This record gives sequence, structure tokens and C-alpha cells, in this order.
Amino acid sequence: MEYTVQKLGQIAGISPRTLRYYDEIGILKPARINSSGYRIYGLAEVDKLQQILFYKELGLGLDAIKEIINEPSFDSLIALKEHRCKLLDKKKQLELLIANVDKTIAVQERGITMTDSEKFAGFKQKLIDNNEKKYGQEIRTKYGDEAVDKSNKKLKGMNEEKFLEFEQLGVQVLETLKEALATGDPAGEAAQKTADLHGKWLSFTWESYSKEAHAGLAQMYVDDERFTAYYDELQPGAAEFLRDAILIYTGMN
Repeated sequence: MEYTVQKLGQIAGISPRTLRYYDEIGILKPARINSSGYRIYGLAEVDKLQQILFYKELGLGLDAIKEIINEPSFDSLIALKEHRCKLLDKKKQLELLIANVDKTIAVQERGITMTDSEKFAGFKQKLIDNNEKKYGQEIRTKYGDEAVDKSNKKLKGMNEEKFLEFEQLGVQVLETLKEALATGDPAGEAAQKTADLHGKWLSFTWESYSKEAHAGLAQMYVDDERFTAYYDELQPGAAEFLRDAILIYTGMN
């Protein structure tokens, strides 16, 4: 079976313009151009488009998707199995959020009691799932499954007050870091306050705080480009500055 841009766009639920753009950037080329100048797509292109849309649904950007599916070692069957696992995880997260909304509706309509933990269960699970998706492999390799599982359990067990305090402290860390960056001194008062707040923020989910673990995580912020990108959104070099401040704070410099 072969499809024109119009036909493939219809069955895939995307615009012909999107398919033309995919061709232009080299992420999805047509199988051939017919004598009338129309792009023609075959089964291989349909399967590849399916993979692209799967990855988009999982939140990947087009540059990352292009790199993945154009990799010579790319295996579509393995990719489909990975997609399935991730979609099942997403399904669990959505079911938890739906259950959370249902309980909230019941509270307002029928006066059913809902604990603070239940109110925030879906949001906490989403935070855990996002962290696992982005950093899970590296964190588990560095600290071990047991430590990460205990951290996730502690987060899920937070009541409303603790969870809000945890989130507000995370915002405060970034705000203080921004102020510290303006001084340019990782040993200065503002930077050391940032390191102290960061340690307190970690203690919300860590079973026990240690200077060694704090310093090790700070180094990971520099070694892992995803962590670096998160902090460097404030200002280029922010992750390295935070690392230096924490190393001074912990005495591990």
C-alpha cells in the first residue's frame, strides 16, 4: 500500500504540512517522488512515522527522535516494546490522577473524607515518574535501587503540608542560587545559603543526609548534561557554580 502526503496525513491524524516538514529536516523521507512530483510513502515510511509519533507522545523533541530512529542499530521491535512499557507507566499515572480527581469530586459532592496524602498522591507520583524517566538510570547506578526506592517512598508518604514545603523550598533554592550567581563567589554568603537550602531540600526525600552524598550529587549536576541544562537555564555555568558552592559547604572541595 502506498500513500500520498494527503492520504498519509489523514490516516495518521497530522497535517500534510507536517509531513513535508519531516521530509525537509530529514526525519521522514518519502519512498519516492512520482512522475507528477508527489511524495509517495510505503509501508516502511508508515512504520517509521508511527515510531516518530510514539516518541513525540513521550515528550521527545524532533532532533532527539531523528538521532534515535536514524541510528544504524535502531531496532523497531525493541523500540515498540519500550514504547509499550512507557505507555503503561503513563497509563498508571493517568489512572492515579483520574482516581485523585474522582475522590476530590466525591469530597465536594458527598462530603467523603479524603486524606492529605490522597489529595496529592497523583502529583507526587507524577514527580517520581518524571524523575525516573529523566534521571532514574544514573541515580540508581550511583546510589543503588534500595536508596532510590526509599526516597520515592518517603516522597509518596508526605502529607499536604510537607509536600508544599518541599516544593516551595525547591523554588527557594533556585531563587537563592540566582542571587548567588550575581555575586560570582561560590564561597560567599548567598552561595553558601543556597548550598544549605539545597541540602535541606534533599533531606525531604533522602533517608539520611550525608555530606559525601550531597557533594556526589553536586558533581553529577556537572557531569550529566541533563542536570546541567536544568540549572543552566538560570544562567550558563549555574550548575558548575552550584557544584562549587556545595563542595565548599560540605568541605569536599
